[in-house]
Amino acid sequence: MAQLDRLDVAILQIVQCNNRLTSDEIADKVNLSASACQRRLKRLRSEGIIEADVSIVSPKAVGRPVTMIVLVSLERERADIVDRFKTAIRATSEVMIGYYVTGDADFILVVTAKSMEDYEQFTRRFFYENHDIKGFKTMVVMDRVKASFAFPIEIDPDVD
Repeated sequence: MAQLDRLDVAILQIVQCNNRLTSDEIADKVNLSASACQRRLKRLRSEGIIEADVSIVSPKAVGRPVTMIVLVSLERERADIVDRFKTAIRATSEVMIGYYVTGDADFILVVTAKSMEDYEQFTRRFFYENHDIKGFKTMVVMDRVKASFAFPIEIDPDVD
């Protein structure tokens, strides 16, 4: 776990809610100079604490209103098969989120589509043509209640 002081935590809480703020605006909110804030942001990015600066886009607004949660089971859980499937997930734009998990499935995917017909074509191409996949179960999302990548962040008591 990264060692974060109270200023790092405050900066991270701010940019998780709005990453469009300028360094000056963030600095004002955490009582730092803009240059000190920029240095901290640069460090947080270079250390991989901030992985990316992204916008959450409305799927409906871009013509992808259908979202599915898909549980995928592999034929065998061998390292080469798992790695191959991870590579396929990363290379597939319809897969928004992919988790390698324990339990009843090997992977959980969040997939978007233009329509159910579009999703059916995706399943044929992505699942049925892949001999490493034993099976998959699809749950159709009825309503997106929350879309966030913000994590609750606490100050490490040993730092500051």
